[in-house]
Amino acid sequence: MAITAQQVNDLRKKTGIGMMECKKALVEANGDADEAIKILREKGLAVAAKKADRVAAEGVVDIMKSEDGLTTAILEVNSETDFVAKNASFKEFVKDILATIVKNKPANLEALLEMTLEGSELTVEQARKDKVFAIGENITIRRFVIIEGVTGSYIHNAGALAVVAKFETEVEQSDAFAEFAKNICMQIAAMNASYVCKNCVPAEVVENEKNILLAQISNDEAMANKPDAVKAKMVEGRINKYYQTACLVEQAYVKDDSITIAKYIENTEKALGGAIKVVSFIKLERGEGIEKREDDFAAEIEKLVKG
Repeated sequence: MAITAQQVNDLRKKTGIGMMECKKALVEANGDADEAIKILREKGLAVAAKKADRVAAEGVVDIMKSEDGLTTAILEVNSETDFVAKNASFKEFVKDILATIVKNKPANLEALLEMTLEGSELTVEQARKDKVFAIGENITIRRFVIIEGVTGSYIHNAGALAVVAKFETEVEQSDAFAEFAKNICMQIAAMNASYVCKNCVPAEVVENEKNILLAQISNDEAMANKPDAVKAKMVEGRINKYYQTACLVEQAYVKDDSITIAKYIENTEKALGGAIKVVSFIKLERGEGIEKREDDFAAEIEKLVKG
């Protein structure tokens, strides 16, 4: 059966897959478009399996809120290259996953993958495999977090890093509060806080930090012979500096380093007429902890030359 250019083009528009692959599928399906789509999907499963061991450390971290603003999802989806991460189809796929998370609130990644993707008849996992086939790279849905309540958010560098902070507040949700909340998230992104406040730091972390500081002082020839009471006071002083680095509210505000974040919150409370408390925050960085493959091009070329 002769396959027309129009048939191939229509199938390409429906699937987003290359012209040659569409033509081959139509030939195999004797011109039946639905059957051709089925064939392409089946091939996609095979392609996805082949690409599964390829390192995907690029991609995006993105955020979506529910219509009432009280459910926020933050998600990391990885691709092999930054080029694919900028692809409109990839970005739309990420948004569809976020919409699925916000609507259905899956308990974990396994539950998410089994859900029907928003705006699709496929499960999230089936849609992922189809996307692998269409784009030609390994794509992994790595992690997500759902935050319930009043939140602020910030996405840095087109999805390289994203932050969501949760607040308890009496303040009316306004543009002024949204700007404040975004500034808090930008602070977390820029200054890499580990905890909200001093009281949030686990006792074992503080104790470990003190032991490290005491060992540093004891190993310093100029301080090793100081009385224990003096060493203890020095440790307390340095612990306070640790808090100023590790704890959000103790940090100097990046937009005005003459005040701390605690003072910035206090000033905002006065301006907006109500109490504001930072409850928690989550920060996801694209590809964090994924070991990227280092390509040795010289070795590859030598291998090719030697046959």
